[in-house]
Amino acid sequence: MRKGRVLGVLVAVCGSVLLTISAHAEDQAKKGSEGVIRDLNEIARVASVMLDGEVCRRIMTERAIGYLSKIDPRDPWAASDNFDVHHEAYIETKKTLIRLSRLVPYACDVNLWMPLPGEPVSSDPGKIQILIRNVNEWSQFWTWGALTQETPEVMRQVLQTGRRETVRQKPGMVSVLAPVFDSLGDTVGLVEVVALEPNAAPPQVHARTAGAPITDGSPTLE
Repeated sequence: MRKGRVLGVLVAVCGSVLLTISAHAEDQAKKGSEGVIRDLNEIARVASVMLDGEVCRRIMTERAIGYLSKIDPRDPWAASDNFDVHHEAYIETKKTLIRLSRLVPYACDVNLWMPLPGEPVSSDPGKIQILIRNVNEWSQFWTWGALTQETPEVMRQVLQTGRRETVRQKPGMVSVLAPVFDSLGDTVGLVEVVALEPNAAPPQVHARTAGAPITDGSPTLE
């Protein structure tokens, strides 16, 4: 009898979760593409206000930054293997990104992109990295496994002008890029607020199977 009751509870919980995911997908579909873009623009606007540029700059440790500039032909993965962060700055920023992604009832990621330390942000940032990714690991720019990459032209525009930009370069995805400022008002990085177009299938990101259902589970904020 006890096993039967437990099974009944599990079935009820699973049914509730599936109904929630379905309702969220339906809500997104009703909005249409332009409605989703308006949502993402609003999240991006709030992100520019909420994120602290000085804290974002403190995320990487000096040791990890040092490995970014070292090229060891015997160990091409040295920078990735020695990537490290200051936990307080990382966790504070990660939690803020997660909270921002929850401002809409459907799946959304808010990623932090930062030019490499020493790069001229306002003039010609050469390389950039996705310093913090979010739960779905969605991005229109990141190549899985890449620690750093050349700064895309649209990101250069955001870093240089301080204005938001909407991007729809990958089928089924839409992103809004927004600047991250320090206390002096200088642009030090940017966020990518990204979601799927209504009724689009989730993209394949390393372990995720193409076309698999979106996970609506939220990461914990302890």
